Amino acid sequence: MKSDIPFRDRVAAGRALAAALAAWREQADVLVLALPRGGVPVAYEVACALALRLDLMLVRKLGTPDHKELAMGAIASGGVQVLNDDVIRQLDIRPAAIDAVVREEALELRRRDLAYRGARPAPAVAGQRVILVDDGLATGATMRAAIAAVRQQAPACIVVAVPVAPAQRLAMLRPLVDQLICPFTPVPFLSIGQWYLDFAQTTDEEVKTLLSQAWRRELRDAAP
Repeated sequence: MKSDIPFRDRVAAGRALAAALAAWREQADVLVLALPRGGVPVAYEVACALALRLDLMLVRKLGTPDHKELAMGAIASGGVQVLNDDVIRQLDIRPAAIDAVVREEALELRRRDLAYRGARPAPAVAGQRVILVDDGLATGATMRAAIAAVRQQAPACIVVAVPVAPAQRLAMLRPLVDQLICPFTPVPFLSIGQWYLDFAQTTDEEVKTLLSQAWRRELRDAAP
């Protein structure tokens, strides 16, 4: 591995994150929630290494009309919507354009919920200690939406755990959560993918396979 790139892939990043979360091992009231799709392989490694439950926090970035990779906000399960006012103001994005993107991403959010979870109910979050996991932070918009969606379900605490993020985004999130875990905060920070040797897009099939494996393991562990 090149010395200036810390993670071979999301599996390696998840194992590094699990080492940073070792104190949470085998805690019955801890729930790991992955942000699909890229956060699922990372969270899977965390959950397996620490014998924790794994589930999803469905979030969708709201890309700007002319540049879908630039986040003007995000939506999450439960009707949560977070907007990046600076981006919207700088690009002079009209409310009608925002609403159109929200409608499109809400459809994708529902599709993913059905595709990934099927008939499995969403996890009970109330009173649980929740660890939100993604493969990194860029603007922080999707994680802010995830935090808001979890917060409205009355968890005991919320921890955000990511392998890599810019320090200023962590500072933005810190007042919103009980704890932040991030082993790598490079300067300068241009994108999440620059810190992975392999940052290939995670597919729906990979997500479903990892979730199925995690849920089968939980059933085995719960059996008398």
